Amino acid sequence: MFHYDFRPRGVCSQAIHIDLTDDGSTIEGVSFEGGCNGNLKAIGRLVKGQPVGQIAGTLAGNACGPRHTSCADQLSLALHEAQVAAQA
Repeated sequence: MFHYDFRPRGVCSQAIHIDLTDDGSTIEGVSFEGGCNGNLKAIGRLVKGQPVGQIAGTLAGNACGPRHTSCADQLSLALHEAQVAAQA
């Protein structure tokens, strides 16, 4: 398992913790610090076992209220970074 910590920007959550398979292709777990607790726990459950590229593509560009980003959008960025780091 590969673990990656990401510091999101422009959102309420302060950290995103990601666990991927060793090859970086599949999400084993996601958790958030801060933010909308129930919604972010649900996202973590929904993405578990899913392909990184599929989830990152689905969540990219999602906005929260007047912001140009969201915790889900930041997760898409974090997944891309984690995948690159896992494959390095």
